[in-house]
Amino acid sequence: MTIRKFHEGLLNREFSAFEITKSYFNWIAEKDREIGAYLSLQKDEALEAAAAVDAEVAAGEKVDVLAGVPFGIKDVILIEGAPATAGSRILEKYQASYDATVIKKLKEAGAVFLGKTNLDEFAMGSSTENSGYQLVHNPYDLSRVPGGSSGGSAAAVAADMALVSLGTDTGGSIRQPAAFCGVVGLKPTYGAVSRHGLIALASSLDQIGPFAKTAEDAAFVFSRIRGRDEFDSTSEAAKEDDLLNPDFERVKKLRVGIPREYFAGGLSAEVEKGIAEAEQKLRSLKLEFEEVSLPHTKYALSAYYIILPAEASANLARFDGIRYSRIQNSKIKIQNLKDIYFKTRGNGFGAEPRRRILLGTFVLSAGYYDAYYAKAQKVRRLIWRDFDEVFKKVDVIFAPTTPDVAFKIGEKTGDPLAMYLSDVFTIPANLAGVPAVSLPVKKYSVADKELPVGFQLIGGRFREADILGLGQFYEKL
Repeated sequence: MTIRKFHEGLLNREFSAFEITKSYFNWIAEKDREIGAYLSLQKDEALEAAAAVDAEVAAGEKVDVLAGVPFGIKDVILIEGAPATAGSRILEKYQASYDATVIKKLKEAGAVFLGKTNLDEFAMGSSTENSGYQLVHNPYDLSRVPGGSSGGSAAAVAADMALVSLGTDTGGSIRQPAAFCGVVGLKPTYGAVSRHGLIALASSLDQIGPFAKTAEDAAFVFSRIRGRDEFDSTSEAAKEDDLLNPDFERVKKLRVGIPREYFAGGLSAEVEKGIAEAEQKLRSLKLEFEEVSLPHTKYALSAYYIILPAEASANLARFDGIRYSRIQNSKIKIQNLKDIYFKTRGNGFGAEPRRRILLGTFVLSAGYYDAYYAKAQKVRRLIWRDFDEVFKKVDVIFAPTTPDVAFKIGEKTGDPLAMYLSDVFTIPANLAGVPAVSLPVKKYSVADKELPVGFQLIGGRFREADILGLGQFYEKL
């Protein structure tokens, strides 16, 4: 079911929002035991919200296209009164005291929130194996990861445990799991969506975006959550475009760039086949293709893993055992303030947050700031300029989302560098602040399992209408 079909069925009284919401909870109770996509459910609140939508429909009131639509929400996005763990034991008892701006906007549209989805702790990871609570399994093969850090949100949509969901993308955390789980995942332009009410990882990179079954559904959700917010000074007002009613005559004239650096090798056989098939289909639309170059792409991963830990180190300093959490273990003896800081953080954070906090603190320290952090920011500016130059020649960039299909659980946990390479094709868009969407090509047989492959469309700043319009045009094939 898509958002459009859901909306039409709701208005035609083929079903009620209450019935659909209840059926989702029944399916979650059965299916999520093997997937592990949800950390908590808001059953009473969801059914109450669905009943309110039904009352509006029964009264003949006009309702939004998202009214009654069941959402999964990544557990770094605040919903007032709901748990907000960020996948970490350090926030195990924390409940949000206010709604994130995106949640306020979705509530105004009448959306229904089924629950909070699982993730890598504080969104640090590419497989959701770093969750402080439970593993998430890929719905296509339970022995494989769903990707990360928004693995729970991607798996929930792929396994029909949510019609759509929200995730966050700091270096690929929407697009990579979308590719692994065979769904659509949109990372908007930096500043297109307010980050107010998001538990921050790296504030200059984080962005909230949707997971959906189709590019049109992603456009519906994005259209409701984008826009200026007084609580986020980096946010910008939405510009007029054909996001919800794409002009396919305009879309046909888009120029598509193929960056040679993204096709220089390292793709698995399945991904290579999938990308070639997607390119062939797009070429069949008579679009204009051109080879382009993003020469500083090879430095993106290195720059990212200096900038991100530095910002994470600063952002996570607030979790000190005083304001947001307390030591839950009665065996741990606290004698002074220093004990609270050290023992809360030492016992509350998992291995990956500790690694990144230490690395971030190191690169920001006296004597190393200029050698590492300042240099990484200069490289980021060069990557930003690369995209600016390319978008003078083309409108959209076509690229792989991931170098491989979903890998086995445990396959890369002992090798952080191999894990970080999962995001090699997604990170540049975050550093440059441009929008990108991952779209499924098809499924390929790997070890007797059908596994999805995704490709990526990257657009100019605030040109989500281009990449989602082309995505919808592609889906019509």
